[in-house]
Amino acid sequence: MHTIPPQRILIATDAWHPQVNGVVRTMEKTMNVLVAAGHTVEIVEPGPFRGFSCPVYPEIRLSFPGYGRLAQILDRFKPDRVHISTEGPLGLYLRQVCKQRNYRYTTSYHTKFPEYLHHLMWVPTNLGYRYMRWFHRRSAGLMVATPSLENELRKHKFNIPLLRWSRGVDLKLFRPRPKTLFDLPRPIMLSVGRVSREKSVEDFLRAKGLPGTKVVVGDGPIKSRLEREFPEAKFLGFRGGEELSEIYANSDVFVFPSRTDTFGLVQVEALACGVPVAAYPVVGPIDIIQNEKVGALDNDIGVAITKALANADSTECVRIAHQYTWENCTRQFLHNTVPIRG
Repeated sequence: MHTIPPQRILIATDAWHPQVNGVVRTMEKTMNVLVAAGHTVEIVEPGPFRGFSCPVYPEIRLSFPGYGRLAQILDRFKPDRVHISTEGPLGLYLRQVCKQRNYRYTTSYHTKFPEYLHHLMWVPTNLGYRYMRWFHRRSAGLMVATPSLENELRKHKFNIPLLRWSRGVDLKLFRPRPKTLFDLPRPIMLSVGRVSREKSVEDFLRAKGLPGTKVVVGDGPIKSRLEREFPEAKFLGFRGGEELSEIYANSDVFVFPSRTDTFGLVQVEALACGVPVAAYPVVGPIDIIQNEKVGALDNDIGVAITKALANADSTECVRIAHQYTWENCTRQFLHNTVPIRG
């Protein structure tokens, strides 16, 4: 970041507080590191604008500021660089304003929305990818978190520059601790995240023949139903900060059953706490789980859990996690962005 002089960077995101997810954490951490390095950042997010909750995803607010409002923000802030983080209404409006002004901008691919829409509304994935290709086609560069995501987008004919933008973890917060928290049969198998259909939490809960206790941290639309269907599992609801870190560190294996995430920050948080990961061999996990000492990948999540427990090495888990820092992540982001005129 030191090779680029202080910049005025405008970032538009449809995902922001009070949402709790990887997109919000990534944008917030990136903004904080940029500001600490001397850059000026403006986040354009849904809060100030009229809108409504997404019908199939109530936590997400869809906002409609209009082209005029965004043009005023650009005129006032006078950005050197513009980044459009999400493909929702806010991103659409800013994309149009940039097109009208002939501004260059970058975009990023945080969420596999074609797969999400298929899970939630049965929208054919080919239609979702058609929209995504259209949305990103004018971008000066599309930022992606992993090599496997880049390869997948190439297969879906994203014929624009794909730029690497990894993720980070707060290594002061997420760290190994003594396993003194749970008075439950071990091993403790932990899942953290939104409790919703597209996250495939049910795959984890349905896994048979596993000793120990299944623990789920997070909230979401199917949590009440799963609590009724799987009374033997422990549902702790939302947890954050030190409390979440302690839960990670007191677990024996972290289970990540999602097939639709593009990275999965929670995996790196678990590794930083010395806990191995069990996941499917899909985008995200196949880039992070580098050897059997830090976790296992299998199309049977129960098999992945058993393998991860058998080969776990806490020291190796922490070593892998230390490769992911928000400083490195933000350095990539800044070097990927482009001047609005060039």
